Amino acid sequence: MSDSSAANKTGKISESEIIDDYALGRVPQARRKSGWSLSWLSMGIVSTLVQLDIGYFVAAVAGMKLAIIADILVAIFGGTLGWAVSRVSFAEKLSSTVTSRFYGFGARGSVIASAIFGFMILGFLALENALLYYGTIFALGWTPNLGNEILILGILTVAWILLTTYGINAVLKVSSYLLIVFIILLGYMFYVAVFASGTGVGAIFSHGPLIPGMGSSTTRFMIAVTTLAGSAGALALVDADYARYARTKKDLPIMSYMGSIMIDIVIMISGSVIVYGGLQPAISYVIAHNIVPTGTTAGAYVNSLASNNTGAFFIILSSVVGFILMYAAQAKAQVLNTYSGSLALANFFDATAKWKPGRLVMVILGNIVALIMIFVGILGFISGYLDILGITTTSFAGIMIADYYIVRRGKRANHKSVEAVNIAGVLTILIATGISAYLETQGIFVMGFLLALILVLVLYPPLRIWVFPESKMLGGKVSASLAMQEEEDL
Repeated sequence: MSDSSAANKTGKISESEIIDDYALGRVPQARRKSGWSLSWLSMGIVSTLVQLDIGYFVAAVAGMKLAIIADILVAIFGGTLGWAVSRVSFAEKLSSTVTSRFYGFGARGSVIASAIFGFMILGFLALENALLYYGTIFALGWTPNLGNEILILGILTVAWILLTTYGINAVLKVSSYLLIVFIILLGYMFYVAVFASGTGVGAIFSHGPLIPGMGSSTTRFMIAVTTLAGSAGALALVDADYARYARTKKDLPIMSYMGSIMIDIVIMISGSVIVYGGLQPAISYVIAHNIVPTGTTAGAYVNSLASNNTGAFFIILSSVVGFILMYAAQAKAQVLNTYSGSLALANFFDATAKWKPGRLVMVILGNIVALIMIFVGILGFISGYLDILGITTTSFAGIMIADYYIVRRGKRANHKSVEAVNIAGVLTILIATGISAYLETQGIFVMGFLLALILVLVLYPPLRIWVFPESKMLGGKVSASLAMQEEEDL
């Protein structure tokens, strides 16, 4: 009998079950939550320094007015995508990567889904850790070196592991409390950038493109949408993880759209306003304190901070408040990144080697992977990483949507007979991501995420229904444990 079945019958939850948090099992009804409760998670994971920086970049590329239009469009797209994928995970009461065993990938093929999602979420864990490190040493006046890196990143890593150990309830508390602090501080920073800086509302909300040489207004708008959509696809998959805790289908759109509104409207507009409005005060600060590096101008230095060390920029703009904002933003997001990363790794190792050491081991392993990413310099690849992210995560979500809504017509999968590898799904992912990535990198069609989604929805159904039908089991059949037949019988 599984832990979840025991919880259903006794109503009691053991400490080991709380820690494992149903990483590879179904969430019992007694532990599920409302959509408003779950929205603290979806809003918390996206309100970060990276996203604030992306907000400024989008406005700098397209101009403020076009950026806001792009923000709204992607918020609608991302919320709808998240809602659609969440319904699939909700039907199974399983995490997104475990659900992919039955919808689009196959039990062993789901390692591809885990690799896509795991790289994405642990990549963000690494990026946010790096920004915290650089912001911290800037605030303390320390020199960036290996010793300081080991000290600060070591402390942060231990904190994320401890805060994530005790499952969804502990994670929810951390996210909700820190999100409230973050919103209050963000409001103060917004005030500083708009009013205290003297920049003015009109100037901030009417400025045009700031980065030269990026083409016409149409091209700039498409680049803005593509940049925003990279995170939107990622959020949709995170929503699917949280959906297994939803009480009813009505909770899913609340959770999905609240997260999408937070990332694509609140955070993006705040980032663009705070950074643009704070540029001149920040330039005055670095000149007055003589901290401009030799060989560069104050303006170039501040712009570099805004793009690569957003925490330091906020500290310059508002001292202690900026420092607290940096940690309030990052801490909740890092706990949530660690949480979702552990779920992806749990499925990855179960599907590949039937290794189930428990979610806590995956929490630790995920943080180690993030540290490795930092040491190989992932922060320098953020732009290209976001492009890849938009294509791969949207393809992942699209496969699950196509399988559940088009092939199965909204019916749950049969766990009695589950393929090892869904050949149709794997081929579709390879074709869709390959074509989309090539056309985007060559500048032929920059909205690779959208092309990938269209290709998946067009290619997968006929391949699955007529060429590689489930009934023939051409990808092989897996054991009852990987097919989760015991869970199905509960």
